[in-house]
Amino acid sequence: MSQNLSRGRRHACLTPEFWKHKSLAEMTSDEWEALCDGCAKCCLHRLEDEDTREIYFTNVHCRLLDLETSQCSDYANRSTRVSDCVTITLKELEDPYWLPSTCAYRLLAEHKPLPEWHPLVSGDPNTVFDSGNGITGRTICEDDAGRLDCHLIDWIK
Repeated sequence: MSQNLSRGRRHACLTPEFWKHKSLAEMTSDEWEALCDGCAKCCLHRLEDEDTREIYFTNVHCRLLDLETSQCSDYANRSTRVSDCVTITLKELEDPYWLPSTCAYRLLAEHKPLPEWHPLVSGDPNTVFDSGNGITGRTICEDDAGRLDCHLIDWIK
């Protein structure tokens, strides 16, 4: 399924394969932002078992998620408008267990390669969706969802 990625995820001005040669701490803000593949999995609500730290993803997305672009409709103010929205920082990546296993920030923090479908690798922002890694069409807005435990999914690890 192709998406309209109007905010632009083209990264022509970035050094090719910068993520292979720089640590997360060395990246510029443009490089840091380019790591986001636009899958929107981080916009899904999740539950955590406090004893085991196991994460259970739901198919419930944040009300700020724009399903046309798979991007936040108010990215600049998201942390103010959504109290539990987490801004990914180096501190957060010290223990990224709660992020999806396909998240570029988590993968690089764990010293793993980016997948072939990642736009920085493929050169095409639509490979995220063509490979089945986007959430569009499989979720419900938090405003309509009700209890989160009724929306557990197993298609995100």
